[in-house]
Amino acid sequence: MCRYSTTVYYINGLLALNRMNNNWKRTFAIIWGGQFFSILTSSLVNFAIIIWLSLETGSAEMLAWAAIAGILPQTLIGPFTGALIDRWDRKRIMMFADSFIALCTLILAILFWHDIAQVWHIFGLLGLRSIGSAFHMPAMQASVPLLAPTDQLTRIAGVNQIIASVSQIAGPALGAMLITIWDIEYVLLFDVIGALLAVTSLFFVHIPNPEKEEGVERDILKEMKEGAMIILRNRGLSLVFLYSILVVFFLVPISVLFPLMTLEYFKGTEFQAGIIEAIWSVGALAGGAIMGAKVYKVNRVALVNWMYLLCGLTFFLSGILSPDGFVWFAVLTAVGGVSGAVYNSAFTGLVQTKIDPTALGRVFSMFFTISLIPAMLGLIGIGFLADGLGLTTSFILSGAIIIVIGVAAFLTPPAMRLDRQG
Repeated sequence: MCRYSTTVYYINGLLALNRMNNNWKRTFAIIWGGQFFSILTSSLVNFAIIIWLSLETGSAEMLAWAAIAGILPQTLIGPFTGALIDRWDRKRIMMFADSFIALCTLILAILFWHDIAQVWHIFGLLGLRSIGSAFHMPAMQASVPLLAPTDQLTRIAGVNQIIASVSQIAGPALGAMLITIWDIEYVLLFDVIGALLAVTSLFFVHIPNPEKEEGVERDILKEMKEGAMIILRNRGLSLVFLYSILVVFFLVPISVLFPLMTLEYFKGTEFQAGIIEAIWSVGALAGGAIMGAKVYKVNRVALVNWMYLLCGLTFFLSGILSPDGFVWFAVLTAVGGVSGAVYNSAFTGLVQTKIDPTALGRVFSMFFTISLIPAMLGLIGIGFLADGLGLTTSFILSGAIIIVIGVAAFLTPPAMRLDRQG
């Protein structure tokens, strides 16, 4: 549910590790150190690319297609990557994925150095980076339960949210600053450096792989089907997945309308639109800090459902604000960011707890794939939402539907029993 400062928050996240079990905290500190710089530099470069495309094309449609280029490959190959992740060495997958992304970015930088880079080269890079992400993120999520105690998984997801939020706050600011100082080819090198740091950090840790049955013939299509059946056989878990996907379907179209809401409805400036983007990430940072601070003995399904209600309420109230209510819009945006981070931490920890580690790669890949389909539909339908229904009506309608989904989720006993405490 998260949307599309700094070292202090990152250090605080690492300090939280000092209170955890010494047998595995060092491994996570090393992994998180490398991943922090990788995610930060990726965020920096992504925003620099957006600025470059904006200056070169001046087309919002071109930006939308660039976003689709960064989503579509991951959507198409996601189910296959999950089966491969559960079959291959997960540490090597993460290392090769980061290295592949670094190589693609370096090639684009060389094209810019020779002054032959075109817009389609940018689209190609975004697509190739998407392929790398399709392997890296599920492999990372699937590795966590093999490294940490089960009761710490939700807390770890909270610290991961801190790192992601810090990157989403600092990355665009650094990207905007650097693109005004240096040519884009030099800015692209930051992504290469960040990826190499992430790869280097993995040399110093051991990431175990789940035990596999010997002598069993392995078929990738069969494994994909097994991954789907793991979810479908568990009625409670399948309902939790369904509600989450439905919320994403209505959330993504609204998330891309935030800048338009600021500029057109509240008559704000480009700077204020940027502030709103940062405020959501600040809220997500706070939510991640809350979830990463300690282990909470709560029903994570109920917590996820409460976050649906809270997020839907922020959208609904944003839609009924008057045009001079920008300050309240900023407050509601921050609350929405908190709800997104808490949801993400609770949902990730829940799945990591309820799914056998041997199948986590397939399960996470499938969920990421299915969740990305609404994202693309939202990007394609942005014109209809803004021009046909109107900005405020879109916020009100989507917020109300998300609230209804949250209420329905509370009234679904199989889902609510999935993480019953005590």
